[in-house]
Amino acid sequence: MSTPTRFSSMPYTGPAPTNRKPFVPAGLEAIDKRCDEIQAKIAAPYVTAVPGQDLPTFVVEREKIVDVLRKLKEDTELRFELPIDLFGVDYPRRPEGRFDVVYQLYSIKNNDRVRLVVHTDEDKPVPSSLPVFQGFDWFEREAFDMYGIRFDGHYNLRRILTHEMFQGHALRKDYDPAQRWLLTEKDVAKIVPVVEHHPEDSDFEQVTLNLGPSHPATHGTLRIVVTLDGEKIIGADTEIGYLHRCFEKMAETHTYQQVIPFTDRLNYCSAIINNVGYSLAVEKLLGIEAPPRAQYIRLVLSEFMRIADHLVCIATNVLDMGALTNFWYLYQPREEIYQLVEACCGARLLPTYTRIGGLSVDAPANFLDMAKALVKKLPSHINDAEKLLLRNRIFLERVDGIGAITRESAINHGYTGPCLRATGVPYDVRKAKPYIGYDTYDFDIPVAEGGDTLARTLVRLEEMRQSLRILHQAIERGLPAGPVIVDDPYVALPPKEKVYNEMESLIYHFKLIMHGIQPPVGETYFAVEGGNGELGYHIVSDGSKNPYRVRVRPPCFAVYQAFRKMIVGQTIADAIATLGSLNIIAGELDR
Repeated sequence: MSTPTRFSSMPYTGPAPTNRKPFVPAGLEAIDKRCDEIQAKIAAPYVTAVPGQDLPTFVVEREKIVDVLRKLKEDTELRFELPIDLFGVDYPRRPEGRFDVVYQLYSIKNNDRVRLVVHTDEDKPVPSSLPVFQGFDWFEREAFDMYGIRFDGHYNLRRILTHEMFQGHALRKDYDPAQRWLLTEKDVAKIVPVVEHHPEDSDFEQVTLNLGPSHPATHGTLRIVVTLDGEKIIGADTEIGYLHRCFEKMAETHTYQQVIPFTDRLNYCSAIINNVGYSLAVEKLLGIEAPPRAQYIRLVLSEFMRIADHLVCIATNVLDMGALTNFWYLYQPREEIYQLVEACCGARLLPTYTRIGGLSVDAPANFLDMAKALVKKLPSHINDAEKLLLRNRIFLERVDGIGAITRESAINHGYTGPCLRATGVPYDVRKAKPYIGYDTYDFDIPVAEGGDTLARTLVRLEEMRQSLRILHQAIERGLPAGPVIVDDPYVALPPKEKVYNEMESLIYHFKLIMHGIQPPVGETYFAVEGGNGELGYHIVSDGSKNPYRVRVRPPCFAVYQAFRKMIVGQTIADAIATLGSLNIIAGELDR
C-alpha cells in the first residue's frame, strides 16, 4: 500500500534543543537501582539497561524479545505476568532503526513495572509475543496498522483501527494528519470465524451472521461475526474501528493543553478521570504538582464519575437483557452527578475541567453542599437496584456462570479494573500507585470469584459503595483553601485582570498561547484507575510545544480482545449479557 501523496513537515528528531533540560524523574536513584536488580536477574548480553527513566527500562535486541518476555514472566521472583501495553514510536531519521516497539509489563506480586524497547525497521519483523502474552494480540495488530511494523508469528496480523482499504500508516510522522480514506461497503472486512467448538450429531445447519453494528446491544460501533449451530455459538470473531477518532495523531498536532478536550472523548462515561490522568502525566513530565484544592476537587469528581460510569454500565447491561426498570433507577442519580459537574465548569458529559497544573476554574461556593446531598441520596438508588437484580431469578439465571474467564486467562489477556477484580485479583491503581491523595483515604478493593457476568456486576455494585466511602471522608475533611492552579507563568495563564493591567502578565499570556507549555525532553508514563481499569498515558516530549507522542493505554481494548473466546459455546443471549458486563466504551476502545 502506498503512503499518501500529501506530506507534512518532518519533526525534529535530532539532539535536544540546547535551551531545554532533559526530564529527570522523581526517585531516580531507586529506579536505577531496581533497573540494575532486574538486569542481574535477566543476565543476558542482548539486554541493555537505560538509566535515567521513570520506569526500569531496557533496550532488547529484536530477535530476543520473546525470550526476555518469557524470562520476566516466568521468573519466580520477578513475575511480570500482566501485559499492560505495547505500542510504537516513529523516529524517521534515527540510524539504529526507525521504529521503537515499547512493551510495558506489571508484576502483581511485587507491585512493580518494567519497560522494554525494541529498535526495528519496516523490513525487520519483530517476533510476536503471543506465545508468552495473549494480551498483546490486538496491540501488535494496532502497531502494524498505525506504523506498518510486522510481527512474525502473529496468527491474524491485519488492520484493526482502520478499514481494509486504508492506505498508509496513520501514526507515522510523514503521514498527513489531514488525509482521509473513506470506508465504503466494499471495504468492509470479510470475516469468517474459526469454528472452535465442533458439535457432534447436530440437527442444525451452521449459520454465520453479523451481530452488530446495527444491533441495539452493540451500541452502533461493534461488529461481532458469529457462527451458530442452532442457538449456540461455535465460532466468533470481532471487528472494531467504526469510531476511530485518531486521538493519538491529533495529540501530535496540538499543544499540551489543547489535548485535554480530546481525552474527554475516550471513556465519555467518566470523562473527568481521563482529564485527570492526562494532566497528571504532563505534570509528572514538568515536575510540578497541582495545589491541594485542585487535587481535592479532582479526587471528589473522579469518584463521582466512577459511580456514574458503573451506574451506566449496570443500567445498560440489564436493559440489553430486557430489564427496563433498573435503567430508570440508575440514570436518575447519574443525571444528578452531572449537575454537580455542570456547576463546576458549565459542561456535563464532556467537561474538559482540568488544566495542566490544576483546574480551569474554581468549584462553586456550594460545592460541598451539593456533594453532601448526593452522597446522602446515592445509597438508596444503589440498594434499590441491587434488590431488583439479586432477588430476581430471571436475572440471576441470565448472568450466573455466563461469560466466565479464569484468573490466569484474565491476567494473560491484560485485564485490569472490575473485570480483573471479578476473577479475585485485588489490583487497583489507586492502591498500587496512589495519586492525588488516595493513600490518605481508607477504602477497600472489592473482589469476586468466578469471573462471570454476575461477578462483574457484584464488583461494580460494591465499588460504588467504596467510592461513597471515600467521598464521605473527603466531605468530612472539607475543601482546602487556596488556588486551583499553579502559580507558574510557563504553565498556567495569568489571571485576566493581570493580563489587562500588567505588561509582564500580558507577555506570559502571549507566550503560552503562541508557544505553549514546553516540557523537558524525555518520556514518562502515568496511570490512573479509570472506570474500566488502568488508564495510562505514555508521553514522549522533544521539548517543543506539541507532544512528540501521546500513547493512551485503553483498559477496555485489552478486555474486549478476549470476548470472542468467552462466548464460544454459549448462546446469542449469553453473548449480549457478557458484552454489557465488560463495559466496552467505543471512544476508549477505538480512540
